[in-house]
Amino acid sequence: MSAQPVQLHIHDHYVGMDNGILHVKLSKPEGNVTGIRYNGIENLLEVRNEKFNRGYWDLVWSEEGTTGTTGTDYRIGGKSFRVVVENEEQVEISFTSSWDRSLEGKIVPLNIDKRFIMLRNSSGFYSYAIYEHLQDWPAFNLPQTRIVFKLSKDKFHYMAIADNRQRYMPLPDDRLPRRGKELAYPEAVLLVKPVEPEFTGEVDDKYLYSSENRNLKVHGWMCFDPPVGFWQITPSNEFRTGGPLKQNLTSHVGPITLAMFLSAHYVGEDMVLKFKEGEPWKKVFGPVFIYLNSLIDDESPLSLWEDAKQQMWIEEQSWPYTFPQSDDFPQSDQRGNVSGRLRIRDRYVSDDYISAEGAYVGLAPPGDVGSWQLESKGYQFWTKADAEGYFCINDIRTGDYNLYAWMSGFIGDYRYDSVITITAGSDIDMGDLTYEPPRHGPTLWEIGIPDRTAAEFYIPNPNPMYINKLYVNHPDRYRQYGLWERYTDLYPDKDLVYIVGVSDYTKDWFFAHVPRKKDDGSYQATTWQIKFNIDNADQSANYKLLLALATANSAELQVRVNDPEPSPPLFSTGNIGHDNTIARHGIHGIYRLYSVVIPGGQLVEGENTIYLTQAMASSPFEGIMYDYIRLEGPPSSSSLSKQI
Repeated sequence: MSAQPVQLHIHDHYVGMDNGILHVKLSKPEGNVTGIRYNGIENLLEVRNEKFNRGYWDLVWSEEGTTGTTGTDYRIGGKSFRVVVENEEQVEISFTSSWDRSLEGKIVPLNIDKRFIMLRNSSGFYSYAIYEHLQDWPAFNLPQTRIVFKLSKDKFHYMAIADNRQRYMPLPDDRLPRRGKELAYPEAVLLVKPVEPEFTGEVDDKYLYSSENRNLKVHGWMCFDPPVGFWQITPSNEFRTGGPLKQNLTSHVGPITLAMFLSAHYVGEDMVLKFKEGEPWKKVFGPVFIYLNSLIDDESPLSLWEDAKQQMWIEEQSWPYTFPQSDDFPQSDQRGNVSGRLRIRDRYVSDDYISAEGAYVGLAPPGDVGSWQLESKGYQFWTKADAEGYFCINDIRTGDYNLYAWMSGFIGDYRYDSVITITAGSDIDMGDLTYEPPRHGPTLWEIGIPDRTAAEFYIPNPNPMYINKLYVNHPDRYRQYGLWERYTDLYPDKDLVYIVGVSDYTKDWFFAHVPRKKDDGSYQATTWQIKFNIDNADQSANYKLLLALATANSAELQVRVNDPEPSPPLFSTGNIGHDNTIARHGIHGIYRLYSVVIPGGQLVEGENTIYLTQAMASSPFEGIMYDYIRLEGPPSSSSLSKQI
C-alpha cells in the first residue's frame, strides 16, 4: 500500500483523484468515470467506448400513468461540480443536477447529487447519490437506477459472483449477429461462432448470473495479465429495494459490472416507484465500494477472489461508514437499534413454542403483511435470528417502521402491527414476539417445503442445444435456458398427475406449471392433478387447501375438486403476476399465499382429485411456480388421511 496523501487534480473538463495506489478520472461537470489507472494498466475501462459510456450512473423513468417497467433511459450527468472535502486523508467530490419547471417532460423530475470518495491508503473508491423529489413537482415513475462499469474486453475475461459461480466468459463480440443467434428474447443468445471455440453451443444471458440481495455482496472480474481484480462491493442492503430475497443483476458479458439499487426484475410493475404530484421524497443510494486488487508474490490469480471476499467483510464491519460528508447519510450514533425474540406457535406441530431459528426479521416502512417484498421508496434493515430466535437489528435510520419476519419451514408472513419509531440513539427491546402461521386444521398431506422457492421440485436437465456449462452438475441447476420447454418434452400428451403417498415431489412435481407447446407452435393451458385418499370425510365441515406460490407471471390458477369441468371453478387467483421468473432462470419471484375453502360435501370416501389449472396460454412464459401445497382437515378432526 502507498502512504501517499490523497490528491485532487481539477482541470477544465475533468477531475482526477489519486492516492498513489490508483488514479480515477471523471468528466467535469458530468461526473462520469472515464478512466481508472491501476497496477500498471493505464485504463481498466473500455477505451473504445465513448467517455460517457465507461463508468456512469443511470436510471429509467416514465411519466405518470405509464404502465409496465420500461421508460426513458437517462444517463445521470451533473450540471455543476464542487469539492466537498479535500485533505490528505480524503477527497469527496460532488456532481449535481437540478430540476425546474422548464425541464418538465424532458428529464426526470429529480435533484440528483452524485458523490465520489477516495481515502488515503485505500485500494478503491466509493460512490453514492442522493435523489430528491420536491413537494411541488410533477408525478412520475422510476423503474430502475444503478451504476454501470464497462471494463476492457481485452483484459477482463474471468468473472466471479460466488465461490461456485465463476468462470471464463465469452466476449461481447460473440453476441453479435454474425457470431450469435438471438433466442426467445434479446438477452439470451446462442453462441454459434464465438471467437474462442470452447464457447460454441453455449447460451449467454445476463439473467443467468442474477443473485438475491442477501447474497449479492461482492462480484466482478479478473484480469490475469497482469493479475488485477475489479470488484463491486455492497456493504449494506439498507438502500436496496424489495428485501433480502429480491433478485438483481450482477456482472455479465461486456465485461460489465453493475451496482443495482432499484429494478423491477423478478417482480414486475409492482416494484416500480410511482410518485404522485407534490409527493416529497429523498433517498440515499449507497455508498458502494469499487475495490481493486492485485497479487502478492506467487499467489494464484484466483486468490484475487478470496481477497475480494475478505475486503467485503471489512466493508460490512465498517458500516455505516463514518467518512461520507452528507447530512443525508447518518452515522451510527444518529441511528437506532431493535432487538427481541421471535417464536412460532402452531398447535398442530407442537404444544410448545417453536424457536424461530434462522428466521429473517426486518424493519421496513409501514405496510400490509408481506409488503416489504414490494417496498421501494424507503429503507429496509434485516437480520437472521439465532438458534433460539433472538434477533438484533443495528444502525437503523430514524423513521417509522413495521417489523416483519418469515421463516423457512412455515408458511406466511409475520408483521408486528404497531408502528415502531426509531430515533437517534434509541435501543428498543421488543421482548418475545409470537408468529402463528395460517392454520385451519391438521395436515392431511403436503407437497414441497415452505421455503418461498420451487428449488426442491423436479428441475430437468436442459436441452443439450441450450447449455451454460457453469450450471452443469451445479446446485443452481435451474439457471439454464429453456427449461420451460422441457415440460412439453416430459408431458407431450397428458399432464402431470401426483399421487399423495406414492409420488416424490423431488422427481414427480415439475418445478414450473407452464403451458404445453402444440405442434403448430401455439400453447395450451395445462391441468395438474393431485390424487389422495380420505376415509370418513366430514361432509358437513370445511377443509382448506393452502397454496403458497413462489412466483407467477401473467398466470391464472384455477382449483377444482373431483370434477375437472365446472365453470366457474371452486377458486381462481384471477390474472396474477409479472415476475418473469420463468424466462429469467429464477426459482422464485414474489411470494403469494392463498387459502381455498373446500366444502366437505365435495369430497368422497376413498380417492379424491384436486385439479390445478394454469389457464393462461398465449406464451411459454406464462405460468407459476409452487412453493408449497397443503391440505388441512376440519379443526376438530384427527388425522383423516389414508395415504395411497
